Amino acid sequence: MRIARITGRVSSSFKSEGLAGKRMLTADVIDTSGKVLDRSIVVVDACDAGPGDLVLVATGSAARIPAAAAGIPTDASAVAFIDHLSVGSEDVDLKLLSKQ
Repeated sequence: MRIARITGRVSSSFKSEGLAGKRMLTADVIDTSGKVLDRSIVVVDACDAGPGDLVLVATGSAARIPAAAAGIPTDASAVAFIDHLSVGSEDVDLKLLSKQ
């Protein structure tokens, strides 16, 4: 899984049948200092996330395991909100990560 900050929403007038009714979001994959590692990936929303939220993103075949993403054509799903994050004994300031 990867840490990501939701940056926006994606809409489309036509999409694969498997994506019908699914919310798609844009997200920046970040490290624990907030540095963007991968900008503007599209994720299927499995946790009702919105812009500014910090989430865990499952990728690859694991992205299709959550019930909200089961069997759909995706390789990235937002699967959980991040409530607390620490690296070693240091807590990461989530407010700083969500605003960058």
